[in-house]
Amino acid sequence: MNFPEPTNILPHKDPFLFLSEITDLVPGESAEALWTIKGTENFFEGHFPGRPTLPGVLMCESIAQLGAYVVLQDNRFSDKLPLFGGLENARFRQQVIPGDTLRLRVEVLRLSARGGKAYGEAFLKDKLACSAELMFIAVEK
Repeated sequence: MNFPEPTNILPHKDPFLFLSEITDLVPGESAEALWTIKGTENFFEGHFPGRPTLPGVLMCESIAQLGAYVVLQDNRFSDKLPLFGGLENARFRQQVIPGDTLRLRVEVLRLSARGGKAYGEAFLKDKLACSAELMFIAVEK
């Protein structure tokens, strides 16, 4: 099944869009996506020279972007902009390097007109690389 491109839904654009492909979607409820880390991303220049490693907070950002994608596919939020409101219980379990592809999964736990909460995970192959609870607020566009 084909889903709308993240660039057509999210306000994020290159170089700060961390979703390569949406692979599953239940609007307002859940989604899965892939993020292929190419190695040409500018953050690798300083993190770390000679041993490029994806910053863990960017895994959290990719999960948050997928959460925003889920919310923006819900018609109740078509005139809203979801903003990152908080992060709880973030855990990083795998080193991610150029050439890796992360499989992302998000499930919305709570959703209201003012915001919500979601749980997300990033997998490297079949191993959990990152997990976190994410909060967002919804503001007018």
